[in-house]
Amino acid sequence: MGRRTLLKSTAALFGVGGVLASASRPARADHYDSKIHYEPQLDNENLAQLSVQSHKILGDGVKLDFGDHDGYVRLFADDFARVSVTEPGQAEYESPGVANGLDEWDAPTFGAESTSERIVLETESITVDISKDPFGVKFLDADGNVVNEDYLDKGTSGYEGDKPYVYKKTDENEAFYGFGEQPDMGFNQRGEKLENWNTDQYGYGPDSDYVYSSVPFFVGLKDTGAYGIFFDDPYHSVFHMADESDDYYYFLADGGQLTYYFAYGPEVSTVLDRYTDLTGKIDLPPKWGIGLHQSKWEYTAQEIVDTAETYREKEIPLDAMHFDIDYMGGEYNAFTWDPDYYDALQTLNADLPELHSVAVNDPGVGKTTEVNGEPYETYLEGTENDYWVKDADGDTFTAEVWPPEAVWPDFSREEVRSWYASQHDALFDAGIDGVKNDMGEPAVFQKNEKYDWTMPHDNIHGVGEDTIRHEAYHNLYGLDYARAAYEAFEQYKPEKRPFLLNRNLFAGGQRYAAIWTGDNVSSWEHLRLSIPMMLNLSVSGMPFVGCDIGGFVNRPSPELFARWMQAGAFNPYCRNHTDSHRKDELNGPRNQHPWTFGEEVEAISKQYIELRYRLLPYLYNAFKTASETGKPVQQPLMFQFQDDEQTVDIDDQFMFGDDMLVAPVLEKGATTREVYLPEDEQWADFWTDAVHEGGQTITVDAPLDRVPLFVKMDSIIPMREIQQYTGEKPLTMLTLDTYLDEEVSYSFYEDDGETRAHENGAYNVTEFTVSTNPGGVVTFEREHEEQNYDDSELSSYLLKLNRSEAPQKVQAAAAKYTAVDDAETVTETSETYTHSEEQNAVLVHIPADEDNAVRLFFNGQGRGPQGQGKGRGH
Repeated sequence: MGRRTLLKSTAALFGVGGVLASASRPARADHYDSKIHYEPQLDNENLAQLSVQSHKILGDGVKLDFGDHDGYVRLFADDFARVSVTEPGQAEYESPGVANGLDEWDAPTFGAESTSERIVLETESITVDISKDPFGVKFLDADGNVVNEDYLDKGTSGYEGDKPYVYKKTDENEAFYGFGEQPDMGFNQRGEKLENWNTDQYGYGPDSDYVYSSVPFFVGLKDTGAYGIFFDDPYHSVFHMADESDDYYYFLADGGQLTYYFAYGPEVSTVLDRYTDLTGKIDLPPKWGIGLHQSKWEYTAQEIVDTAETYREKEIPLDAMHFDIDYMGGEYNAFTWDPDYYDALQTLNADLPELHSVAVNDPGVGKTTEVNGEPYETYLEGTENDYWVKDADGDTFTAEVWPPEAVWPDFSREEVRSWYASQHDALFDAGIDGVKNDMGEPAVFQKNEKYDWTMPHDNIHGVGEDTIRHEAYHNLYGLDYARAAYEAFEQYKPEKRPFLLNRNLFAGGQRYAAIWTGDNVSSWEHLRLSIPMMLNLSVSGMPFVGCDIGGFVNRPSPELFARWMQAGAFNPYCRNHTDSHRKDELNGPRNQHPWTFGEEVEAISKQYIELRYRLLPYLYNAFKTASETGKPVQQPLMFQFQDDEQTVDIDDQFMFGDDMLVAPVLEKGATTREVYLPEDEQWADFWTDAVHEGGQTITVDAPLDRVPLFVKMDSIIPMREIQQYTGEKPLTMLTLDTYLDEEVSYSFYEDDGETRAHENGAYNVTEFTVSTNPGGVVTFEREHEEQNYDDSELSSYLLKLNRSEAPQKVQAAAAKYTAVDDAETVTETSETYTHSEEQNAVLVHIPADEDNAVRLFFNGQGRGPQGQGKGRGH
């Protein structure tokens, strides 16, 4: 008997909204004696040969009869479709990753025609051309250009045994992005083989096949524009992206139903908007969640307090301290407290009440009845209610993780998720504000090498008819783990915005938690690797992404830490986190703080953390946009500049929000670096104001204290004064750092940054416009679009304009502003202005209730940037 026969049997599937089931598979007790982390492969001699025998036009598409299978092409919107191949009479599958399934969409208006050879569905945006014999699907744009089509030289899409698969044609210049969390040094994944199997990969590297999360979604970019494909299958899946041939790519899974979604842009942004319409958008996070977080495994209780106090003493901004597994009582028992760490939390809450706290959680529940002399209710209640995952024999699965004997909640069951959520009172009552969900791959410690640090594939989830084998549920475990923790906030903190951080997710997990890239390494290679990893996650619908700044495994050199802190200041999620100092191979310092590596590195770290805090209004507005459209906060250059062929493969630069370009220094000893500036834009150096034409690569000075940073001309960057934590000071004066060429508008969003009141309309939106004319007049206008946030304390704007000379006068209607001699007076006095030589900018202090346009008269010198290399006092 071959390995495939031993390990696999035919999967059964329950209906829409259900889970992939395995009732027809014989239960086995292989447990640790079977290793399932092989690469699923297709037998090319056994591919499907489907043909359409008959069809029926539906209200939202077409049903196809293949004889031994059914097929469906459903139109969700005029640019969004789903293709499924099912067993006869079987419902189309939607995984838990789908937030808004078929029933949530209104079918678009479409035309349908058929001939003896084809069935054609036509909407306003796309045409779906279905070949009958052999079966094949072709998507065309409104002009008749082929966007995507099946590759039929090997057979049709369908099943090889129980493995669903799809072959697609590819153009020679087609690029591929996304695929969730992939440890690859490149951003464009053409020519790569990519797998999805959530795995605890301590110290992973570019050669690792998979890491902690699975998102079987990608964006294709070609001459006809961008499209996206979401392969909605939680089994172990593999994407061969033209790695075997330049003529085709294909994807397959180890089981489940053949279901994939197709979205057409032609802009990348439209594709991501559609994909996140399906799988969900992020919640707008609390403002403290996007400040700096500090963490370490095996801080002592006193070190947590001391570290937080040192941040305050050194006036380095900080919003959150993390409590790693050390805080747990007993032998790492979830939802319990070691008394010393409990006391440390109470000390922080009393002495630094503004500081937020995040507690790690693990799904492995210690198999013990008592912790700290008290009954261990989590284990006792879970056992009494039979809430644990079962092995193939139907017994509670028990193995080692952090506790020497542990059991795992069966998160596939709604009642278990709700019960698990209720356990969080032990954290929230103690004063914890956020939760980090770790080890949800699920990680299981094994002492033999036959099994790869997770549950046996034949473990059982669910009860009754809804049972499912672990191989079908494995990649969903972390998603449902996040769902349970998210529900805890709904139970105990219904007015507060949740802060959840997961290492392990599936597609759609963005609607519950932020994500970080796991146990990276303190090396230049991993600093370089972090950028394409975060960019591909961002293009996979997960904009709230970060990495462990400085690296988790080992310790960085001072230079590496400085460069990583510079890059990390522009991560959507910003956390400094490191491994235990007790590792045998570790000869570096005990901790990994900005002050650990000497005064120079401390000053550099402080400079970039402060810059992040000054940019929080800009960053928060980028998160607001992400919550509405799925747009990444940290954007690959191709996201905005997909028509610029030079951006296709750039994986060491990124856009921070819509308007700032960051080019981190990624090489040891480097003091310059090349930066590509996308075409059709002008770019101002953030530090010097020097303006460069786009469409070229320039060499930029980058001493240790400088990261190359550029701003698109005709941009407004909203900023504020430095705070030691978000919410330390009310936002009373908003700085509008304006890079003006012709005209720029910016829509500024404001709410309380903490509660869910914005979901009921408690927010303000203000539209700023700054323009110039050939006569040398610059005009500032403000329009209140929404004014429903009554607690705003915003009273004025500081217009900071990139000009190297003072205006002759500034006035609003007939009211003239007063010219003063220094910047400090302007910031303190409304309706004043000056030219600051130090900042190389004109500063104008405008009251927020100024209803008239404010005009700056520049003596007929025309429009355009005029600061060239003096610097703006950044």
